[in-house]
Amino acid sequence: MKHITSTWELETLFSGGSSSPAFRAHLDKLAVNINKLQTAVQEVQGKINTEAWVQLISAFQDVSRQLRQASAFISCLTAQDVKDVEAQRLNAEVQKFRAELSSIMDCAAEAMLKVDQAEWETIMTHPRLKEVEFALNELRSQAQERMPAELEGLANALAVDGYHAWGEFYNSKIVGRMTIPIEREGRIAEMSVGQVANLFASPDRSLRQQAFEKYEAAWAEVSELCGAALNHLAGFRLSLYKARGWDSILHEPLMINRMTQDTLEAMWTVVEQRKSRLLDYLKAKSSLLGLEGLDWFDVSAPVGQNQKTYTYAEAAQFVIDQFGKFSTGMAELAERALRERWVEAEDRPGKRPGAFCTTFPEAKESRIFMTFSGSADNMFTLAHELGHAYHSSVLKDEAPFNQRYAMGVAETASTFAEQVVADAAVRAAQSREERLALLNNKLEQAVAMFMNIHARFIFETRFYERRRKGLVSVEELNQLMEDAQREAYVQGLESYHPHFWASKLHFYITGVQFYNFPYTFGYLFSQGIYARALAEGPRFAEDYKRLLQDTGRMTVEELARTHLGEDLTKPDFWERAVEISLADVDQFLALAGKPEGEDD
Repeated sequence: MKHITSTWELETLFSGGSSSPAFRAHLDKLAVNINKLQTAVQEVQGKINTEAWVQLISAFQDVSRQLRQASAFISCLTAQDVKDVEAQRLNAEVQKFRAELSSIMDCAAEAMLKVDQAEWETIMTHPRLKEVEFALNELRSQAQERMPAELEGLANALAVDGYHAWGEFYNSKIVGRMTIPIEREGRIAEMSVGQVANLFASPDRSLRQQAFEKYEAAWAEVSELCGAALNHLAGFRLSLYKARGWDSILHEPLMINRMTQDTLEAMWTVVEQRKSRLLDYLKAKSSLLGLEGLDWFDVSAPVGQNQKTYTYAEAAQFVIDQFGKFSTGMAELAERALRERWVEAEDRPGKRPGAFCTTFPEAKESRIFMTFSGSADNMFTLAHELGHAYHSSVLKDEAPFNQRYAMGVAETASTFAEQVVADAAVRAAQSREERLALLNNKLEQAVAMFMNIHARFIFETRFYERRRKGLVSVEELNQLMEDAQREAYVQGLESYHPHFWASKLHFYITGVQFYNFPYTFGYLFSQGIYARALAEGPRFAEDYKRLLQDTGRMTVEELARTHLGEDLTKPDFWERAVEISLADVDQFLALAGKPEGEDD
């Protein structure tokens, strides 16, 4: 694609940005419909009337679609400009709507519980309810584990200016105001935290070290504020869980991810048993970099003297081409997304860090946010987010309740897409140096999933255990974080990142609890799917599409059993998946041991 733009198009969705009259009208309509929905729920209480339930569930899905449309637009506005004050105000309004809808949903679920099981099963035979039976039964089942609806409603209302407000405080009042001075070529540039984080992948070690030291110092400076936000977010959750009678902090994350404790434990057990193989990779990498060992800021360093860079257009075309070799549907979706400017990739200050894909269900489109600076890793990120967009496109005509899939399987589609492109890039490499660099990128991903993500999981688990006893100081948070990193990296680094807990946005997102283990799940689940795709060839594309179509109406265990014939609660699947990802270590070591300039 020769002529594509690296900034996204939001005007076709709601013209005028955060001052959009069309978006204002959308929110006003949403407010009216939420009020109507509340009345409808009250009217259905105690009634065993199939048609009434059909109308109610239809209305719920319509409002859910409208709210997701609003939330997606807000996420785009706040990401593209962290200092957009009006967008932040609108976000608070949308959070209020989300809390109201959640409370109404709790009331509806409670009403479902009052219906006798036999009568409920009869109601579920209606065609318009049958198609969302999984979601409705899930709601009914979860209602048994929550407080009475009026108390859940109170908790949701209080969360707007409490729980969710702390998350927004972190985003807008801390991260949104941060800039970090970086010296390059004798000049000082004020950079956003996201731009500085990108420098950890610089080939210049002195720049990486400078960036890391100033990054750590910047987060240390705001650590008291971050610590307050994190403590209060955790305190709210713990109090709410206690009121619901939940002993485990993992109860809700597992429920949201439609996953059992047995599956989670099987996955982490295998990872812990096998990941030490990555130490050989880290040792070889440090040798290639001329170091005795790797510091935290060296983990993402490139290897090889000649690093291939890409223009945005080149990266886009490569992704489309590789998608096409597996699935014409994936390629067509990617081409449309890039042609119609669904992607925000410009490298500029003022953007939030990270990358995401969000879906506009009314428009049946997605938008992708990232920062593209020309690296292979950026190209893989583009593929990753386009994988999310493809997943959403597969579900775009499904009932809204069936479009709600768990984060773990969401990361499956994206990681699968990334794997397709990363492997193709390795195969297309023209030299030992280029192949080594690309294998390094792939293994950095394995390190992230088996070590970095595991460190986050260990930290968060232990933090919540400690938080039950009272507020946790910044010093304790730093120690918990560094201890978790040492354990997860198998003591494989020379230095660590104690303020990582402050810098990682995922710890402060209120919509998703334990925003860590689903990444590793998705990564390994995609490895298993990728192996199946390689074995079966292009014919697997339709099977893959059907698997994605079921992600909104099955647990992860049911999904694996139905479409892959696998039992996720046992180690076998995970062992094979881990071995697939660790196979790159052998290739990397073989190339690392060859003289420079010698090809295969």
